[in-house]
Parts: sequence; C-alpha cells; structure tokens
Amino acid sequence: MALMPKRSRYRKSFRGRVKGFATRGNRVSFGEYGLQALDAGWITGRQIEAGRIAANRACGGVAKIWIRVFPHKPISAKPAETRMGKGKGDVDYWAAVVKPGTILFELGGVPEEKARLAFKRVAHKMPIKVKLVRRLATH
Repeated sequence: MALMPKRSRYRKSFRGRVKGFATRGNRVSFGEYGLQALDAGWITGRQIEAGRIAANRACGGVAKIWIRVFPHKPISAKPAETRMGKGKGDVDYWAAVVKPGTILFELGGVPEEKARLAFKRVAHKMPIKVKLVRRLATH
C-alpha cells in the first residue's frame, strides 16, 4: 500500500514551487548512513515504498531502515483527452516535497559495503539525483 496521510485538512492543494535548500531533515540522525537528495522535486508514495523494499531486499532484512520523508502533498490530475474547464481533477497520488539536502532514507546495523549496495538499488527507484552520506561523528 502506497504511503498517504490518514486524513488531511484540505482535499486538494496548489502545485507550489520548491525553492532553496533543506534546513531541516538534512542530517543523518538515526542510522549510520543516509541517502541525501541533490535535486528538488516530488517523490511519490509509491517511489518511497519501492525504495524501502529495494533497501530491505539488498540488506537481507538485517538492517534497520528509517524513512525520513512522507507524502503529504495531494497531486491531482484530469483524465486524458478531457476538455478544458469543469474544475480541478481528482487526487491522483500523494507526493513528498523534497529540497536539495534532505535525507530520504537512513540505514543502520550493516557494514558500509552493504549500505552502499542498498542505497544504489534505492537510487534507481528515485526520480531525483541522490548521494550516500555518513553520520557526522559526535564529540
């Protein structure tokens, strides 16, 4: 089942635009390794779920996986070959709004090679460029 909110205040939202870099959610907080977004964009609930499954399979179910993004934004669409007018389309899917620097996934409890392989599999599922980052050493 694709991720989506249990309930939302408004049924439909404006598209908006993604400006600037992430100031929150841009550090590896839970695991040892993170997958960081390099581009701005929307990531659908299905893409997040596909990434989770890919990471789980690559690690053999040993690693602890944290998903750091959630699809809160309803994206509406009108059917193909529909005339203009008649209002805004129905909600088609839900998306997470991602800024450059946002940590999408985190992994813990596996060696770096395994984390690198897992995140490579996840990167193929993502619609934006991503990179692997390590947790900063705490003093």
